Amino acid sequence: MIAKIVKGSSFKGVVNYILDKEKDAKILVCDGLFAEDKDTIAMSFEAQSKMNPKVTKPVGHISLAFSKEDEHRLTDRTMAGIALEYLKEMGITDTQILIVRHFDKEHPHVHIAFNRIANNGRTISDRNERIRSARICKEITRKYSLYLGSGKEQVKRHRLKEPDKTRYGLYTILKSEVSRCGNWRQLAANLKKQGVDMRFKYKGKSDEVQGVVFTMNGYSFSGSKIDRRFSYSKIDAALERNRRTERMEMQRSSHHEELPTFQPESRGNDDLYNSSIGLFMPDNANAQADENYFEEELKRRNKKKKQRKIRF
Repeated sequence: MIAKIVKGSSFKGVVNYILDKEKDAKILVCDGLFAEDKDTIAMSFEAQSKMNPKVTKPVGHISLAFSKEDEHRLTDRTMAGIALEYLKEMGITDTQILIVRHFDKEHPHVHIAFNRIANNGRTISDRNERIRSARICKEITRKYSLYLGSGKEQVKRHRLKEPDKTRYGLYTILKSEVSRCGNWRQLAANLKKQGVDMRFKYKGKSDEVQGVVFTMNGYSFSGSKIDRRFSYSKIDAALERNRRTERMEMQRSSHHEELPTFQPESRGNDDLYNSSIGLFMPDNANAQADENYFEEELKRRNKKKKQRKIRF
């Protein structure tokens, strides 16, 4: 499950989008609203937002998208329950809520419209909402054993619009180049060949590098905005690992070349071989002498025994 959060100022606009007939929309939850039609729903939102007119963007809009692999499990009741649990964990409670399921795409998804002005007039906090949302989505995905896709690899890029299309293009290029480059100069040169410009961000007026920015198709992104693995510090660490690995491979290759290759020498008449074997094999003459001595000694003892018997 992934979530996309948007804030706005027009309740009428978000209600018309969510309840568009072409989206094959189906209302799952409608809390605190007059739901006769689109107009009454929008007016209900607007009336409550006037309790805190200082908030210029009282409209909250969240889309929750699920994997197609979970389609058979996601009944309307299940999706409504997950959406309400997500809102509770996000701290979006005690306010007007509209949850609508759409059937216009191949993957299951719901849209949530909510009033950022709560029932008591307070403003619902959006502090660190994207970080909190990502964590909550992962927790809910694991809790209900939902399909966990591999992030950017699962994105249908042909459906992306700018600037997201360029950002995902940069992701693909950086993923390939960072893994095979050994320094920043080589990385910059390889990226340049693919239409990507790279520049560093410095801390104040010092020479201390604070970040890295990539530009393609007229759009610029800091490395961490493309993906966390492409922040300056993480790319620098990856390049260092590549250099270290390359040095180790070169040392191993050099070591193998210096080692002498053993070639067994010809034994000729096998004199050395035969003499070596002789160290471990008994001499035939000595063995025969030992055997004769043992037989003579045995005969001598038997003779003595017979003589003793005669005396008694």
